[in-house]
Amino acid sequence: MAQYGDYCPLSRAAEIFATRWTPLIVRNLQMGCTTFNAIHAGVPGVSRTLLSQRLRMLEHHGILERPAGTRQYALTVAGQQLGVVCNALGRWGELWIELAPDQFDASKVLWALSVRIDEETLPQDRCVVRFDVAAPQSEHFWLVLDRPTVEVCRRPVGDHDDLVVRVGHAETLVRWHVGELSLGQAIHAGQMQVDGPRWLERLFASWGGTVTYPQVAGIGGPA
Repeated sequence: MAQYGDYCPLSRAAEIFATRWTPLIVRNLQMGCTTFNAIHAGVPGVSRTLLSQRLRMLEHHGILERPAGTRQYALTVAGQQLGVVCNALGRWGELWIELAPDQFDASKVLWALSVRIDEETLPQDRCVVRFDVAAPQSEHFWLVLDRPTVEVCRRPVGDHDDLVVRVGHAETLVRWHVGELSLGQAIHAGQMQVDGPRWLERLFASWGGTVTYPQVAGIGGPA
């Protein structure tokens, strides 16, 4: 792997953290992904071979570890402290980098929901939320809320859906998830339609904006 050959702590850290895919791999670990398949599900664009290489690199540098007798990964103290770096970079990107059309991917929103939803907020009984996305391509997803887990499926999981969310374009779903658009605004604009019990609609509405990063001292938007 290319190195800067510079003793500066920033260059030494960048040789590890600034390699392609590494920030997203660390993000997935911080979000609670502990297995190879779970980590890969959050970065589907990386090959399994390259992901294996990145995980070995992070283990070599003491950023993650594999507890003896398991096939799971866990962040070390050094890896956990990278959370400050991830939050700062995420906050900066949130404020200064605009979303682009090639980033409007409904499947990534559904994956993020599956790992970010707080299990304490899940209904006691199993619920299924169906997502019908019309564009840029017609797609269907089923989010299965089965405490304590949330699973994303691409095929029907039964003969009954408890909530149906119809979205005109994946862009709406992305902007809702990052907090740029509320569910009420999307519905009012005709960009999203939700059919189901009111309590489940309110739960769904609470999932919007969960990608936002905490404020970081010294990082602010345009004056």
